[in-house]
Amino acid sequence: MYPIKLNPVFKEIVWGGERLKTDYNYESDLKNIAEAWVLTARNDGDNTVKNGEYSGMSFTDLINNNPGFLGKKGEKYNEFPLLLKFIDAKNDLSIQVHPDDEYARIHENSLGKTEAWYVLDCADDAELIYGFKKEITKEEFENSIKDNSFLENVNKVKVKKGDIFFIEAGTLHAIGGGILLAEVQQNCNTTYRVYDYGRLVDGKPRELHIEKALDVTNTLPPVRSSDPEGEIEFFEDAQLQKLCSCEFFTMTSMKLNGKHQYFCDNNSFLSVLILEGKGSITVDNTVVSVKKGDSIFVPAGSGNVAFSGEFEALLSTL
Repeated sequence: MYPIKLNPVFKEIVWGGERLKTDYNYESDLKNIAEAWVLTARNDGDNTVKNGEYSGMSFTDLINNNPGFLGKKGEKYNEFPLLLKFIDAKNDLSIQVHPDDEYARIHENSLGKTEAWYVLDCADDAELIYGFKKEITKEEFENSIKDNSFLENVNKVKVKKGDIFFIEAGTLHAIGGGILLAEVQQNCNTTYRVYDYGRLVDGKPRELHIEKALDVTNTLPPVRSSDPEGEIEFFEDAQLQKLCSCEFFTMTSMKLNGKHQYFCDNNSFLSVLILEGKGSITVDNTVVSVKKGDSIFVPAGSGNVAFSGEFEALLSTL
């Protein structure tokens, strides 16, 4: 076992920008890189291994050939359970909602989509849509879509660097323009668009999914705040803070200035996204250098994981 470095998969979408190129030095011929999929094993986006014994192998093949890499918590899944992204929203995303596991299994033959956002940077006036301001009925929601007044009911939130938003399946949401974030989500790419600002792609409006959105949307206001879930834990050279946890994943931020050791047990793999800085990760005497933008997959059961350097990272587990 060793720290497995993954090549990202890029997605060009109408609302994307250039920051994933300029800030993270990602190289791509795509014009507007809206998303970099940095931990993914899907037909529509599959990482390849960048280093070591498995170099050149697709991440899907790596997991299929080594199912134990997921850990005990991953045994119940028939596919890799998570999808991690960097998202650069130069412009507003569509207002949308995602189904839960039950609805998605019946209607989409997939997992549902609960996700969380960690704001890495944003414009001073940036905001996003997070659920509703107050409780409304399904009928009121449907009527507001028909008469184009539902924006009056949505909960608009000013954002700042370090905010964490938990987007449970069924929560109406939209990332606003000027926001750069990391996203951890269930492995699902099903999105039901409710509103898209009248934008055209190839001269045509993007498809909306009103009927399904009405089926799955929770019309109660969200209950979680944008503050991290846990208190900061101070170590000799590191600070760790639990950002968000749910039945599908746990997200933790790490700020390192020196050395820190993490134990990766048999329960779950460890995903490490380098948000700032550079350094190294060592497993079983294999040292892998890392820098801003790198995505590292540490298999479950790897034991001691030694971090060294000066960097900020997002740690994700099942």
